[in-house]
Amino acid sequence: MGNRYLKISTLGTQGPRQGNAQTVASGLGRLQVRPEGAFQEETFHRMLTLERRRAERSRKPFVLMLLDAQAMFELRNGTSFVERFTSVVCEATRETDFVGWYKESAILAAIFTEVSLDGKRPITEVLQSKVVKALRDRFGHKLVSNVAVTTHLFPESWDKDSLDQVPDIKLYPDLSRKVSNKRLPTIVKRAIDIVGGGLILLVLAPVLAAIALAIKLASEGPVIFEQERIGQFGKSFKFLKFRTMHTNNDPKIHRDYVQSFIAGKTENGTKNEAEPVVYKITNDPRVTPIGRFLRHTSLDEFPQLWNVLRGEMSLVGPRPPVRYEFEVYDVWHRRRVLEVKPGITGLWQVSGRSRTCFDDMVRLDLRYSQSWSLWLDLKILLATPLAIIAGDGAH
Repeated sequence: MGNRYLKISTLGTQGPRQGNAQTVASGLGRLQVRPEGAFQEETFHRMLTLERRRAERSRKPFVLMLLDAQAMFELRNGTSFVERFTSVVCEATRETDFVGWYKESAILAAIFTEVSLDGKRPITEVLQSKVVKALRDRFGHKLVSNVAVTTHLFPESWDKDSLDQVPDIKLYPDLSRKVSNKRLPTIVKRAIDIVGGGLILLVLAPVLAAIALAIKLASEGPVIFEQERIGQFGKSFKFLKFRTMHTNNDPKIHRDYVQSFIAGKTENGTKNEAEPVVYKITNDPRVTPIGRFLRHTSLDEFPQLWNVLRGEMSLVGPRPPVRYEFEVYDVWHRRRVLEVKPGITGLWQVSGRSRTCFDDMVRLDLRYSQSWSLWLDLKILLATPLAIIAGDGAH
């Protein structure tokens, strides 16, 4: 057991896994390890985040196992018992796995890296059975029955038939920590959304009424177009826009185009091969004449201010995807709907709008979520009118 803890506390110095361990160590700085061999809570959360990033790129899944032993620790109080409990969990894992505190002195966790999904039994059941058996052999069935064990596979399996693609929040403790650290700025951001959205709707009420009348007179159908979109944490909501298309049109043309665009298989549709591919369909036959003007000027977006007031969106943030777009996302693309609330305008819109490849668009959204601040929101809001006037990439 002593050798096991020596290997953990000297990551990057020996063993076949050390190349990966050195990467973890360099990303975390000096690793803090408890005497019983488990990483401290903050360090473990950072390791979980890094492992999630690695799995997003490598497509090699991992399993997070949580052992809520608080009730057990209350029955057998004492540092020595906690050390023995941690020791058993460590011995039930591989040298390539990580053990640490998900919640200090209450919930112990293990990250089983690069697991195989090819077995007859689900890998989560196999790992849980192994660890629980080791604990029962050491402490007995009665005492271990006080431990709540859960397993969480990453990447998550997203059910296409489910209305809400809610992620497994246990895999994202860093998001909760980020919200906690930015609680005051988040409150201010929400206040700006309410005041700003309300004032814009009030000031532009005559303009919006004129647009509604023009849409009604130009073609049959409702003035407002509602569409299911994916919001923060995968929760769906009704996304509002002024209707710019004829009613009863087939969405297949847009679905096929968007899915091909995400896969990098679309062409720019022009004779100039140097011209970048756009995210939206050019010369879409479904769009009405008045709708083409509204899209070019982005006036069709103003009903989303009601989404802002309802708390489903923000003035600034990544654009919310439609479901058939989300279904073909790569694993790392999903982060754009997890980390921040979707918005009407964002870093992508003021950095070229539709004229960026999809991966670059996602990178801009992720850059925004990682460096978000009220000052950045203000700069994006101030740059948005110029982007609208330029009209580059708007269709």
